[in-house]
Amino acid sequence: MKRTWLLFSQTVTVLVAAYFVVATLQPQWLGTSSIGGVSVIEAPASSVQLGPRPAGTFSSAAKIASAAVVSINTSKAAVNNPHADDPWFKFFFGDQGRSEPQGGLGSGVIISATGYILTNNHVVEGADEIEVILNDTRKAKAQVIGTDPDTDLAILKINLDKLPAIVLGNSDALQIGDPVLAIGNPFGVGQTVTGGIVSALGRNQLGINTFENFIQTDAAINPGNSGGALVDVNGHLMGINTAIYSRSGGSMGIGFAIPVSTAKQVLEGIVKDGQVTRGWIGVEPQELNAELAETFNIKPAALKDGGVIIIGVLQNGPAAQAGIQPGDVITAVNGKSVSNVSQLLTAVAALKPGTPAPLTVLRRDRQTDIAVTPGKRQRPRVQR
Repeated sequence: MKRTWLLFSQTVTVLVAAYFVVATLQPQWLGTSSIGGVSVIEAPASSVQLGPRPAGTFSSAAKIASAAVVSINTSKAAVNNPHADDPWFKFFFGDQGRSEPQGGLGSGVIISATGYILTNNHVVEGADEIEVILNDTRKAKAQVIGTDPDTDLAILKINLDKLPAIVLGNSDALQIGDPVLAIGNPFGVGQTVTGGIVSALGRNQLGINTFENFIQTDAAINPGNSGGALVDVNGHLMGINTAIYSRSGGSMGIGFAIPVSTAKQVLEGIVKDGQVTRGWIGVEPQELNAELAETFNIKPAALKDGGVIIIGVLQNGPAAQAGIQPGDVITAVNGKSVSNVSQLLTAVAALKPGTPAPLTVLRRDRQTDIAVTPGKRQRPRVQR
C-alpha cells in the first residue's frame, strides 16, 4: 500500500512540474497565454480559420451578396436666385439667394458583370452626378440608363472590369417567416448587414409607389439602405430595400422591399425599350363592400376569395370592347387572383399591351372568363 501511494505521489509531482514548465515556456500548448502578465485562455488560430461555422450563421450568404452591394453618393448643383448678384437684392436679403450644393446617400446592387446596377429612383432622382463605391473600395461615375417612378426603381451603369454580380432569386417563392438579410450603407457609416425574417408579403396601399407589392421585413433598414439588397440564406437577391415605417427616422422593425420579380420586369423594359410598358384596360375599380354588393345584387356567398367591383367602364376602351360591364367583379387577371384595387392595378399593368389575357369575372353570381386585349398605359403628365 505504501509503495502504491509513493508511486502515485511521485507521478503527480512529475506531472505538476511538467505542467509548470510547459505553462511557463510554451503556454500556447495548453491553450493559455499571457496578456500584460495576465494568464488567459485563447482558442487556437486554426480553429477560427478552419473550424466549422456555428449553426444558424448567415456569414456565407452575407459574404456572397456583400461584394455586389455598392454605396451611391449623389450630388446636385446649387440653384441660385437669378437676382442673387443684384446689389439691391443683397441689401434687402443678404446672401439668401445663394444655396449650397446638395448631396445624398444610398445603396445599389450590381446585377450584371457588364456594369448594370439596380437602385431606387428616389436615390438618384434629380442628381447631377452619381458616384458608385464598390465594396472593394473602387469608385466609378454612374450613368442613369432609365428610371421608373411608378415602382421607385432605377437602372444605372458603370464601366469597370471584374465586377461581382449578385444572383437573382425567386421572390415569388418567399414565405412568411423565411430568414433574410438587408445589406446597404445606412447613414453613410459603411456597408452593414442586418438580419430578420419576412414579416409579410404583398403589402400595398401604403401610398409609397403607384404599383405596390412590398416584402415586409423586420431586418433593420435605415436611411442610406435605400436601393440595397434584401437576400435569402443563399445570398440570392430577393428584393430592393426601399422604405421604412418609422416615427423617429430610424428602424422600428417595419421595412419594405420591392420584390426582385418586379425589378426584373423594370430592368427588361428599360434596357430593351428605354421605358417600362404596362397594360391598361380602361375601368374604374373599387373595393367591394357590403353596400356595393347589395347595390349590384351580388351574393356574399359568391365572394369567398374576394374581388374588385367595376363601377365604371371607359367607352370604347379595351374592357368595354371585351364586354366588361359596371357591376362586374373581377376575381383574377391572367390566372392570378386579385382581392383589392392595388392588386388589380398591378396585375393589369403586368399584362403585355396588344396581347389578349383572360379576366375571371363574376356577373350576377355566375363566373366566366373574358379575354381582354389591354392597351398601353400612359404616364400621367406632371404639372409644372
